[in-house]
Order: sequence, then C-alpha cells, then structure tokens
Amino acid sequence: MPQYHLDIEPGDIAPIVLLPGDPGRVATIAERWDTARHVATKREYVTYTGTYRGVPISCTSTGIGAPSTSIAMEELARCGATTFLRVGTAGTFQDHVRIGDMAIMDGAVRLEGASRLYAPIEYPAVAHHEVVTAAIAAAKGMGIRYHVGLTRSADTFYAGHAAPGSSYGGYWQSWWKDHFDDLARQNVLAAEMEASLIFVLARLWGLRAGGVAVMLDNVRHVSGGGEFNPDAQIEHGADHIGALADLACEVVRVLHQQDGDRA
Repeated sequence: MPQYHLDIEPGDIAPIVLLPGDPGRVATIAERWDTARHVATKREYVTYTGTYRGVPISCTSTGIGAPSTSIAMEELARCGATTFLRVGTAGTFQDHVRIGDMAIMDGAVRLEGASRLYAPIEYPAVAHHEVVTAAIAAAKGMGIRYHVGLTRSADTFYAGHAAPGSSYGGYWQSWWKDHFDDLARQNVLAAEMEASLIFVLARLWGLRAGGVAVMLDNVRHVSGGGEFNPDAQIEHGADHIGALADLACEVVRVLHQQDGDRA
C-alpha cells in the first residue's frame, strides 16, 4: 500500500536519498543521472529514482521546514531509505564565506520544534561521519570551495533578524537584535530550516544523514541594515543551484564507493 503523503512503496526508493526542499529542484537534480524515472508527486513531495554513474539514487522534495521533512523521512525510511542527504540553499553568519561557497554540515543547532517531539533538546543533531567524509571527498575532487561546520535550523524565515522590517508590519522582538551575531560568535556557519531534524531522526533510527548547501547571502549583512532582496536570491540561486546538484550527486557516488571499500 502506498505511503499516505509521498505515494511511494517499498522498491520505489534507493538506499541513498537526496532531500531538497523545493519540488522544482528534484527534476534539476535528476537531469544529471544516467537514468531517472518519476515515481510520484503528491502535495509538496516529488520523488524520482534512478542511477547516477551506476549508483542507485533517489531524490524527494521535503517542502519548507522541519515538520514536512519529518513526514518525508518517516515514509522514505519505511520504504527502504537508509541514508539521507539534505541538499539546499542557505545563508551564512560568517564574513569569510562567499556567495556560491558550499557548506558541508557536520552538526546543527536545534532551533526548530519538530525534532523536540522525537527527542529532548539535549539530544545532539550530528551528521554521520561517513556522509561528512564523502561530502568532503566529493567537494575536493570537484575543486569546489567549501566549508565544514554547524548549521542553524529554525522554524521561521523572517523572524529573528536584527533590525525591524524583516517581519510583516515591522513586528520585532528585542531579543532578535543580537541573535545572529551570537550565532556568528558561536562559529555557526549556515542558516537553513531542515538539517537538525534530519540529523536527529537518522541518529534515532540508526540510519545515516548529512547535508550540503550553497550559500546565497550573508544573513547578518541583510539583517544589520540591508534589505532582504528576493530577486538577488533568485539570481544567485540560478547561478549556483546547478553546482549544488552536481555536488550532491557526486556525494552519493563517493559514499557508495566508500561503502563498497569498507565492505
């Protein structure tokens, strides 16, 4: 019987699954494969399965945020997924990081609520070392500029900025003023919305997870007086999403090779 939300069944999914948020990015990723078939589309969830350089691979969109991502992971795991790679866009808190650089996430700050329903906040959100190692090897092999570090996963996109104006109607909370600067001082690399949930669930279930993201802006610069510019995000995304898709597919190939070498 198909899973309720993803409309997939056992046999539809490869062991390693890429998890972009945007349904439109699934086809973009699958274009790089040797073979690809559309498995299902339902709600925000689009799934393709195929092979990349001879390696079985799947890709399922999760929508925005941790709650919808938890549903996708539950149903993917029930259908045979064992390794999850978050593939997305992010902002950075660090001034040395450039637009177009790749983030390889080795852990996450849990500022989303969905993972707390599975495990207490003291439970760490940590990527699996084998996935991190494969991501580093893939980025090095492709000559991509990358950074390894923590991401911050939050439930909101507009809340938390330092200056009034990011949230509708100028709504603002005083504690937002130093929030991004605090994260920068804590050496948090990236800002996105899903990775911590993915890392926690994979650890709880005895599975593997990791994450890669392309940097599209510096959220502290935007928050500190600049205005968020969606057009600039779209322009940067068009320039860099292809490179992100290439990296994600190559991580799967390298991980598959490393798994074979260990076996």
